[in-house]
Amino acid sequence: MTDAGLEDRAGRIRPGEELPLERLREYLRPLLGDAAGGLEVRQFPGGHSNLTYLLSSGAENWVLRRPPFGSKVKSAHDMSREHRVLSALGNVFPYGPRPLHFCADPEIIGCDFYLMNYIRGLVIRREYPPELKLTPEQVRRQLLHFFDVLGELHSVDLAEAGLDGFGRPAGYVRRQVEGWIRRWENAVTGDTVNCDETIKWLLDHLPPESGRASVIHNDYKLDNVIFSLDDPLRLIGVLDWEMATVGDPVMDLAYTLGYWVQTSDPDWYREARTMPSDVPGAPDRAEILSRFQQRTGIAVDGFPFYFCFALFRLLVVGQQIYYRYYHGHTRDQRFAGFLQKAFVLQRMCGLIISGKIEN
Repeated sequence: MTDAGLEDRAGRIRPGEELPLERLREYLRPLLGDAAGGLEVRQFPGGHSNLTYLLSSGAENWVLRRPPFGSKVKSAHDMSREHRVLSALGNVFPYGPRPLHFCADPEIIGCDFYLMNYIRGLVIRREYPPELKLTPEQVRRQLLHFFDVLGELHSVDLAEAGLDGFGRPAGYVRRQVEGWIRRWENAVTGDTVNCDETIKWLLDHLPPESGRASVIHNDYKLDNVIFSLDDPLRLIGVLDWEMATVGDPVMDLAYTLGYWVQTSDPDWYREARTMPSDVPGAPDRAEILSRFQQRTGIAVDGFPFYFCFALFRLLVVGQQIYYRYYHGHTRDQRFAGFLQKAFVLQRMCGLIISGKIEN
């Protein structure tokens, strides 16, 4: 059912996020040859973190990734890390883009960046494209496949991938909780929500060391994957690897379910959703947890802790983005809305803490 109208397309570059095109052309000439001289640049929509651009020359296309403008948190936008993970996964996980070149010289575009191949396909954002016309059963198959691919990532042999020395899986959960609390403290603005209760509850309910260690994506969601235009139920690409590491796979699953709004959730939470996870046919969180355990053999115990932390982490990510807007580091008006989203996520954390929502 090929439909070029469903293809995820790059568009105009947002004001303030332009690239120095002539300098980039000259730098890439040894890599791209004559094609570098005719390079044109467009920007992919969405994305509040690392920025993604489409470089085109004639019929050839490449993708450039760079950190956001005005970011305070360099460790969250490490291009070399993203490039290394994709290079390592190339032979063991068929869904990652193929990295082509890494540049650490800030003189070229003002920061480090890397180039990768372009994967043509469908990206699903807040709503399903109306022309896609999937039945509820097709939606179910597509979304279960989406989670199965995450399970495949968690099943990658670390030694075979050359990532057995990557990251620090021991103590991962505690470091994540304490680290995101520090990020919250560094990103607080005078108009945002109070998270003291959630922070205390997370510290009081830290689970025991699990010993689990897998490659984890750390931001696996629908608008970070690509589906085939010929078969929209088939996932063909996983994008945005800047936070990938080796750690506890249950944390990674929880991060994805932190985006997963379902029909039984409060209306005020569903209204803030960023993915169409509550449409007819979509599996709910309990079904996803059960399938994940069956297919990977990874036990998911004490999920309320992981779910609450996932929401808190999303809250902090949004607050970091809002911080840039609040202090005038970016003019992107989309960032203003993260203030209200913080209140919604904190309210949901409160329901988990009170036992009213378990998964």
